[in-house]
Amino acid sequence: MFMNTRSNFDESLKELKSMQLKMAGEAETAIKNAMLALLNQDIELAHSVINGDNVIDDLEYEIHEKALMLIARQSPVAKDLRRLHVALRVSSEVERLGDIAVNIAKSAVHIGNEKHVKELIDIPHMMEIALEMLTDAITAFYSEDSAMAQKCAEKDDQVDKMFGELVQELLTYIPQNPDFTNQIIQLAFVCRFIERMADHSTNIAENVVYLETGKRYNLNA
Repeated sequence: MFMNTRSNFDESLKELKSMQLKMAGEAETAIKNAMLALLNQDIELAHSVINGDNVIDDLEYEIHEKALMLIARQSPVAKDLRRLHVALRVSSEVERLGDIAVNIAKSAVHIGNEKHVKELIDIPHMMEIALEMLTDAITAFYSEDSAMAQKCAEKDDQVDKMFGELVQELLTYIPQNPDFTNQIIQLAFVCRFIERMADHSTNIAENVVYLETGKRYNLNA
């Protein structure tokens, strides 16, 4: 009887992780599409990102329902309880990543077809690093690899540094290009959204370390 119960619980955990992997994939795709919409000034693509956010929201709801049901029915203890606790926290972080994709897409809409005040090279590079962090964080979560989680968090300082430098540079464009003020502010917002994306990936990584150790660590310190 115990073996059957354990087997059923493990299978439910596997299903939960698969749902989270799907949710993370949806969020990653939305972020990439939002950045493409910004770079290519593709307003239609931007609107599709905005309108598609409900898919990620629905997955978060399903994950929370499944995790809470497992807690209620199985009364897990020790690491199994941590797994479900972390599942709830990670799905919330991924949902916020979906919101970031929407915010970037909205900035693309606000800028519209206006000629870019500068060639967008540094912002996509910053996004590339943030996406690497997200991939590492989700992989670490799925495989419960705390070493990879810590590796992910180490890149956060690089993103923070780029954020500060890019915003400072963008603000210097306003006096010479007052007609582009709205665009410059929107691009600064995008930099902020990418910086927050890195923070959410770091939060996922911290939850992986907590899962493995039972202790909370601030990997941004």
